[in-house]
Amino acid sequence: MDTVTLIHSKEQDSLPNRSIGAILIDVGKLTPEKAERILRLQRERGMRFGDAAIQLGLLTQADIDQALSRQFDYPYLMKGESKVSEAVVAAYNPFSAQVETLRALRSQLMLRWFDADLGHKALTITSPARGEGRSFLAANLAVVFSQLGERTLLIDADMRHPRQHELFGLDNRNGLSGVIAGRATAAEAIQRIPALIDLSVMPTGPTPPNPQELLGRQTFAQLLQELAPSYDVILIDTPAGGDCADGQMVAGRTGAALMVVRKNVSHMSAVRSLTDRLADARVMVVGSVLNEF
Repeated sequence: MDTVTLIHSKEQDSLPNRSIGAILIDVGKLTPEKAERILRLQRERGMRFGDAAIQLGLLTQADIDQALSRQFDYPYLMKGESKVSEAVVAAYNPFSAQVETLRALRSQLMLRWFDADLGHKALTITSPARGEGRSFLAANLAVVFSQLGERTLLIDADMRHPRQHELFGLDNRNGLSGVIAGRATAAEAIQRIPALIDLSVMPTGPTPPNPQELLGRQTFAQLLQELAPSYDVILIDTPAGGDCADGQMVAGRTGAALMVVRKNVSHMSAVRSLTDRLADARVMVVGSVLNEF
């Protein structure tokens, strides 16, 4: 007899052989009754589940693609189902040309920097000025790393103009500033992103009057050391390098930085100046990204 299980537990999410129908019921795209109709047509005509659902007009191809992505542990979001901003394109449209470029960047970073054996787990994302897409890139890069199955943590260390809590729709009452100041624990500040496996974000928390002094404390370095065993990749968003020395200080803790510049916006003199300051701090610039988005 064709049946669809109505029992769901967290353990089931990790089962690789969960059916598309069960996944779609769990996310509210199907009712058990509609699933039975699809299964009946599938059996009668020897069709695939997705083809039968589309023929009946009960699901769209986008619904099927999303279920397949979860079946193969490659999750992404449908518009309207999450608080995550649509600016995080990797979370909503992972098969676009934009995201393919991000995956190519991910591959380069895996080759050039990330190496658990060498202790290379954290990377600073920096840019010479505001408006060059640094936070956008950090958010989307964090998503594509998590989609690879890497346990990924995105830390928002831009305590002057924080963006990550807005991009991911997060509560910003607890965050990095509180952890460094001893007002919160890392566990209280880190938030998992629902439906995006392996992705967590630590927002900035309350805006402090002394961000540079906070980031310069040994507590911040100790925090990164404590977090390292729990994650494969730690990306840190920072303020614009031309505005303050916060990003340079963070990069000094991670040992490496990825520089973001924007076409027709960034000035070469500012790029050179930031590159020189990072070199003086003995920070390896693993590469630069020309943002055309």
